[in-house]
Amino acid sequence: METHRLVLPEDLNHFGFLFGGRLLAWVDEACWIAASIDYPHCQFVTIGMDNVEFRYSVRQGTILEIRCQKEKAGNTSVSYKVEVFDRRNLSAPAIFVTTVTYVSVDDAGRKRPLGS
Repeated sequence: METHRLVLPEDLNHFGFLFGGRLLAWVDEACWIAASIDYPHCQFVTIGMDNVEFRYSVRQGTILEIRCQKEKAGNTSVSYKVEVFDRRNLSAPAIFVTTVTYVSVDDAGRKRPLGS
């Protein structure tokens, strides 16, 4: 799955760069959507994000491309590799790369198999 975000003034820190937490929220949301499309009968909660490392700073007006690809699925969890790029410079290295893992839960918050 692929989605895009425009970096607006309210997304910036006091130095004029994108807040890291804002990018993490966008990444989590994009992957949650991908998981929910892949497993429409499941309710997902985030259980982990590997290696949070911001490789390049991002300024206002940047169009970010967020790519989510399913990496592996277990009995109750699924992981997605995420890459974030500057949409206007796709030949440049990724701004951010991580893996996000979700677990399927029932209404009481207990783990539930992906297939049920």
